[in-house]
Amino acid sequence: MSDPTARNRLDETASPYLRQHADNPVNWQPWDEQAFEAARERDVPIFLSIGYSACHWCHVMEEESFSDPEVAEVLNEQFVPIKVDREERPDVDSLYMTVCQAVRGGGGWPLSVFLTPEKEPFYVGTYFPKEAKRNQPGFLPLTERVAEEWRENRGELEDRAEQWMQTARGELESLPDPIEGGGDSPLLDAADELARAADDDHGGFGRAPKFPQASRVSALLRAHHRERGDGELGTRYGDAARNALGAMADGGLFDHLGGGFHRYCTDAHWTVPHFEKMLYDQAALADLYVDGYRLFGDDRYAEVVEETLAFVDRELGHPDGGFYATLDARSAPPENPEGDHEEGAFYVWTPEEVTEAVSEYAAEAPADAPDDVLVDLACARYGIDAAGNFEDGQTVLTVSASLADLADDFGRSEDEIADLLTAAERRLRAAREDRPRPARDEKVLAGWNGLMARAYAEAGLALDTEYAERAADAVEYVRETLWDGERLSRRVIAGDVAGVGYAEDYAYLAAGALATYEATGDHGHLGFALDLADALLAECYDPETGALYETPESVEDMGVRSQDVADGPTPSPVGVAAETLLALDAIDPDAGYGDAAEAMLDRYGGRAETTPTSHATLALAADTRAEGLLEVTVAADALPEAWRERVGAAYLPHRLLTVRPPTAAGLAAWLDDLELGDAPPVWAGRGAVDGEPAAYVCRRACSPPVTTTEELGEWLAEFR
Repeated sequence: MSDPTARNRLDETASPYLRQHADNPVNWQPWDEQAFEAARERDVPIFLSIGYSACHWCHVMEEESFSDPEVAEVLNEQFVPIKVDREERPDVDSLYMTVCQAVRGGGGWPLSVFLTPEKEPFYVGTYFPKEAKRNQPGFLPLTERVAEEWRENRGELEDRAEQWMQTARGELESLPDPIEGGGDSPLLDAADELARAADDDHGGFGRAPKFPQASRVSALLRAHHRERGDGELGTRYGDAARNALGAMADGGLFDHLGGGFHRYCTDAHWTVPHFEKMLYDQAALADLYVDGYRLFGDDRYAEVVEETLAFVDRELGHPDGGFYATLDARSAPPENPEGDHEEGAFYVWTPEEVTEAVSEYAAEAPADAPDDVLVDLACARYGIDAAGNFEDGQTVLTVSASLADLADDFGRSEDEIADLLTAAERRLRAAREDRPRPARDEKVLAGWNGLMARAYAEAGLALDTEYAERAADAVEYVRETLWDGERLSRRVIAGDVAGVGYAEDYAYLAAGALATYEATGDHGHLGFALDLADALLAECYDPETGALYETPESVEDMGVRSQDVADGPTPSPVGVAAETLLALDAIDPDAGYGDAAEAMLDRYGGRAETTPTSHATLALAADTRAEGLLEVTVAADALPEAWRERVGAAYLPHRLLTVRPPTAAGLAAWLDDLELGDAPPVWAGRGAVDGEPAAYVCRRACSPPVTTTEELGEWLAEFR
């Protein structure tokens, strides 16, 4: 058999990240048995590089080292080099990132790991420049030194690798002691710690870099609601939440011309981001701002949602209904479209570029003011000046002046200022559309699409029913493409379906399908959520221990079966699964969903109590268990629009909105479709009244049937 490591095999893969490296002189291998067997036969270490297509420093290391023939010669001769897309194999990333964090005290991407032929790590790091600089070892001398150490001190490296793997297994496989759950909610204790961790000066949490941390803000919103019940009276939880929401919406994290959020900010002030745009961030933050709007009634939050969802549909929307994964951070600069790609080039501005765009694109948005006024207004609004806040005098747009201040400075009314700003922004947006665009990773990932569908569904309830239709399109696309009737595949790229579904895929997609049912009343989505819950429990759940594992048992190339409990860039799969199972238990009480959710929360709930900053999603699920669901059952052919507005606009954190047919015959047909023997309590005996739509609001006790919007609102307030 020919040696697979004699050439770069990434041209055989579909992942955009892997294919970005298919032309490297490094003979990259995918993560597969051929590569592992080659390492064993050649008796050489593995060099493993993990990243993702939108990762800035992954691109930098590729250009500096992996495109370099000198580096390639060492890697090809002394190692088996393997590339992994972390978005396709989160379990591989989780294992070696755990090692990196334990050994180095931190991590990031690209993740660079040297392994024995048995895939055990003995040296780990992140980005390395080719040659040493700024106290960082150079990658070329590092590879040479590691190769020499392997030849001369192999036993010591293998002993280290064994110790590190034991540490990782202990971290990822060990089960925490269960707690006696089901009593008091951990929410307020968690929120106390989150409020203490909040940055009162700049919003958000901690120092630089600043990540969105949507689940933490969600916990603060819920705690504020618990303490005050509305958005008019302040609490320290609400203050911290509003600080974060305002800072993220006004700073450089948000794209003020095109909508949507960048990955994170490199400074404590939310000014300069890393410019990649991830689908999961759009999902988490759109969902968060919907709740912020519900709780505080701030129209700015609704605008953020609308602009974010418009961006997702325009830039990340798959033509058949799903959503793509990411937009890159880098693109060619506008003045040199064939030049090297630079981070942020698509998004940053100089005063001269603003002046040119306002003039050249005047036809895009006529205005009742001279061009120079629009230029001055745009620059004042978004802090664009000659000094800049980024590189080479360029500026990342941030909201630097309020409409009221601009009205005073320019001697116009706020309405006039708003109209002129709209015209200026439309011209800048049109100019930006003619710039070289960032690359798009066109993976459609099952779980991330579930998160995005949930955000669209919630916006459909709170803002506009068209968003709910978009959620349905996404859920249906994933169902048709990645669901075989029993199990999920993880992703599809240009028709190529691959990878097993992970716990996060089942949990996130079940949550999205359930929310889509709530927003549309289409019980087909509810049936899909039930099927996904069944598959999640069959594939990833251990009923003996209450553990939820990241991977199905069928994944056999890792040697470690990890549990994904904490919040990271995406929410805790355990927390999302528990919350969703608690809701689905109301639909099928005999399926064991409630028991599984209880067992998971008993098993992992202690972490929500001891380290809530890392386990906010888990704390929210535990709170739902303690407080119970707020069941809103509507018996009608469709949810009346006035009722949608009343329910959808209200902040109801434990809500389960179920629309059922108004008649017994219609309900019987649904039960057949859903393969339910009897009507669950949430539907039983809750029919229409005299042929008219009726609503029932319950939380451990129930309202009488109500038939008016006013009554519905009163009972929602009673049981909130």
